Amino acid sequence: MRKTILFTLTALVAINVGLSVFEPSLWWLLIVTAPLLIIGLYDAYQPQHAILRNFPLIGRARWGIEGLRPYIQQYIIETDTGGAPISRMFRNIVYQRAKDSRETVPFGTQLDTYEEGYEWMGHSLAAREVDDVEQNPRVNIGGPHCKQPYRASVLNISAMSFGSLSKNAILALNKGAAKGGFYHNTGEGGLTPYHLENKGDVVWQIGTGYFGCRTEDGKFEAESFKEKATLENVKMIEIKLSQGAKPGHGGILPAYKNTPEIAKIRGVTAGTQVDSPPRHSAFSSPLEMVDFIQHLRDLSDGKPVGIKLALGRKSEFIAMCKAMVSKGITPDFITVDGGEGGTGAAPLEYTNSIGFPLRDALAFVDDCLMGFGLRENIKIIASGKIISAFQLAKNLSLGADLCNSARGMMLALGCVQSLSCNTNKCPTGVATQDPRLAKGLNVEDKFERVYRFHQKTVHALIDLLSSTGHKNTNELNRTHIFKRIDQCNVARYDEMYPLIKKGAFLTDEIPERYKLHYEEANADSFMPSSLLAEIDKETKAVS
Repeated sequence: MRKTILFTLTALVAINVGLSVFEPSLWWLLIVTAPLLIIGLYDAYQPQHAILRNFPLIGRARWGIEGLRPYIQQYIIETDTGGAPISRMFRNIVYQRAKDSRETVPFGTQLDTYEEGYEWMGHSLAAREVDDVEQNPRVNIGGPHCKQPYRASVLNISAMSFGSLSKNAILALNKGAAKGGFYHNTGEGGLTPYHLENKGDVVWQIGTGYFGCRTEDGKFEAESFKEKATLENVKMIEIKLSQGAKPGHGGILPAYKNTPEIAKIRGVTAGTQVDSPPRHSAFSSPLEMVDFIQHLRDLSDGKPVGIKLALGRKSEFIAMCKAMVSKGITPDFITVDGGEGGTGAAPLEYTNSIGFPLRDALAFVDDCLMGFGLRENIKIIASGKIISAFQLAKNLSLGADLCNSARGMMLALGCVQSLSCNTNKCPTGVATQDPRLAKGLNVEDKFERVYRFHQKTVHALIDLLSSTGHKNTNELNRTHIFKRIDQCNVARYDEMYPLIKKGAFLTDEIPERYKLHYEEANADSFMPSSLLAEIDKETKAVS
């Protein structure tokens, strides 16, 4: 086949050479065919690609088709209920709300209501008028040690760093938050001038790299933290332990996104890939962690301080709770990130196969805090693939007090789910540091879309509350959501995730499903007691 193709190309060039000699007006054919021959010869003798060696020139069509495949899939083949990670149905509702377009759908649901996993909300015959429901549901965040509690919206912008997102994206998100009265989480990339320019409420996330408050060797630096944490726009501090998309891995900033400006903000070397450490250096045990929480609270003049984590070993979270009880120190909030959470760049195995999914993690965290008698002092924030009002209601019913959305807000900015976040070639200017592409994102247009998406989604939640007969989101609980287990069986969330008594973990009433994890939990270490005992045994044997 290779010889046939090369012979054909050579013959074609020879014919065109002859034609150009006898018919000068056809010389342009040689310009077309000669490069093809050169490419074909190169393909035939290059050593890297077997397809090109066996099928010179023609094999290149494969690369072109692969490049077009995502666009063909999304714009021609994909159904309304298909598409991943966010289906077209949910992408459309974000676009419609953000653009203030018609958001109703015709002819009934496209979902299979008898499919395993289908979920719905139970309405009430004692439904209320929409005007009877709290129109701007908010949650007070701040425990007994907090001096500056914050009143948060039930829907906010989840953690996305400058570096992962463009300058214009950050400006638009923050300006939308300022207009709508909801907060904007900085992500672990740190606090930047673009988070402060429009005076939107900010949650400053402190990751393992301590960007914006780090020493030259990457350790936590108290003075620079205090300087930024006491700024008026910074309303809360979030210590990132792990995130759903790559828990236990640490953030990744590719070298081509690490511009001089970003490097200066983060305190790193420009043009290098920045891998955040997988764990914090400021503390190494649950007891030290709660001390660090109080340290940050003191440095920030008493602002709410919380932690963010993707649930891994259950015993580790119970160990944190034991440390809180032991020290009498609690975070003001805990952000629970599901394994389905989004990211700009992560290894495939982490996005697919590490960390508890949000709902399972959320129920567990809520149960543990209740079991240790800590729940009333700690607010829970749910984060992980939250787009619609029903998804808000599900997580609020399961135990969350409020929710964060990252990809929903990105879609409101104009993201088309091109899945190019990790290439620096985002076509909408959202997830790129290419100035040419970022310039395409018009801040004055997009901030209004972010504002409208938030406003209309919260209103849709209020509409759902009116149908269930409730006045506020804090009245939702696990009895309100149903899930199809199989064709013949349906369960409520409280049947799937049974509630436990307040303070049960402080008595002998620990539910059986928690006993093993409780026994493994050790406030002195994140490692399970059984593993520590094994390590101690091996150490003694060696010595």
